[in-house]
Amino acid sequence: MGTPPLPEGPGEGSLQLRCRDLVAGYYGSKVLDGVSFSLSEPAIYVVLGPNGAGKTTLFRTIAGILEPSGGSVTLGGVPVGDPASQERLHFLSHVDGIPDGLRVDEALRFYARVQGADDDEVERVMERLAILPLRHSFLSQLSAGQRKRVSVARIFLQERDIYLLDEPTSNLDPKVAAEIRDLVLGLAREKVVLYSSHNLYEAREIGRHVLALKQGRVSFFGPIGELRSERYVLGIRTLRPSDALAGVPKRGEYYLYELPGPESVPALLRDLESKGVQVREAREMGNPLEDLFT
Repeated sequence: MGTPPLPEGPGEGSLQLRCRDLVAGYYGSKVLDGVSFSLSEPAIYVVLGPNGAGKTTLFRTIAGILEPSGGSVTLGGVPVGDPASQERLHFLSHVDGIPDGLRVDEALRFYARVQGADDDEVERVMERLAILPLRHSFLSQLSAGQRKRVSVARIFLQERDIYLLDEPTSNLDPKVAAEIRDLVLGLAREKVVLYSSHNLYEAREIGRHVLALKQGRVSFFGPIGELRSERYVLGIRTLRPSDALAGVPKRGEYYLYELPGPESVPALLRDLESKGVQVREAREMGNPLEDLFT
């Protein structure tokens, strides 16, 4: 897949996050190698890439945890290592790092003091994330979903301009994951959110823009609508079996048709109808984001 020109933000606005020729890694080994992009529009920017592509390293560098060995990262023109920039960022690691020996309310009150929030905010956030009944429970007693809620609660204690969320729904059941996504979607109405995920359908559901990394470099950065899969596969589920579908490959209950693109779907459905096939459902069986991992 080709790499489109990197979009540039409109000047050094207060929300603008800019990486210029960013190089970063660990113990002399490069993980990011010349990463450049600029963004400022409030939205969710989904960060994608195979394991080892540099997603977490990018987040850690933007958050000021990891110092780059080359290039620069600025927020509103100010280096991210500056305290003024740090106060405008929230970073949620995929590892929560909360001590098991703390109770839920103790942990959140600690983070509130670090962020400059008060106890009223702690109460409000626990209610918002439905963890008030867990307030006196130790972190070690919580399920993975409950613990993730507590971890996510930290980013709502104090408002920030930029949110870096590293796989916030990993290892969660679908119901809890959907609730977390709804909270993040609410943030993105006014804030810049960088959101990494291995779930391609989740990425397509919530993201307006994609930043794809491959071998430490940007392989794609642009609106998600500009992505087109090299293969467009449509799945057809029918009300009853039909001889007209003999020989068509299947995946589960779906008959698979490889088409030039979505514009060919109406013609296929008309052809099936003319052959007496009663279509119950037609759905895309591929995801153009998959091409970013190959």
